[in-house]
This record gives sequence, structure tokens and C-alpha cells, in this order.
Amino acid sequence: MTTAPIEARCDHCTQTRPLFLYEVKHGHMQPPQEMACRFCSREKQPLLCVRCWGAERAREESDPSLRAEHEALEQICAANRRYIANATEQADSAA
Repeated sequence: MTTAPIEARCDHCTQTRPLFLYEVKHGHMQPPQEMACRFCSREKQPLLCVRCWGAERAREESDPSLRAEHEALEQICAANRRYIANATEQADSAA
């Protein structure tokens, strides 16, 4: 069973249209509140029409600070994988 979206005023363009809750999808590590990204630090996520929702998603995907954070996280994960592989290799050779 699917439910129809509510129809009300969009939080961005203020036109009456079917609305959808905007939810961030980057899921980054939560920094201290004073450094939180503008997408996660909202008190409540906005209800947006399809056009505004797409524009907000494009803004989120092109945010340079989120891209830099993603690259840093990838470097951390790569270093962790190398460390685990090295530790496993040393444990195997010791046994």
C-alpha cells in the first residue's frame, strides 16, 4: 500500500504542491555541533516539492566540505585496511 504525499506549502518555494521530507544521505561522522554541516545541523529537515528537493540534493552532492570529508574518511579506511593486513600477516608468520 502506497500513501500519497501530503499537499501543502513547500518550505523553500512556498508553492502548494505535494511535499516530501528532505533527509540527508551523506551519513558522515558527527562533528561537534559548532562544526556541524548545514544539512545535518537543521533543527528539522524541510518538506520540499520535487523541484526543490532535487535542487537541495544537488547542493548536498556538490558541497565541497562533504567531498573533502569523504576523501579523508577514505584515506583513514585505506590506512586501517593496510594496518589490519600487516597485523594479520605478522600473526600468521609468528604462528
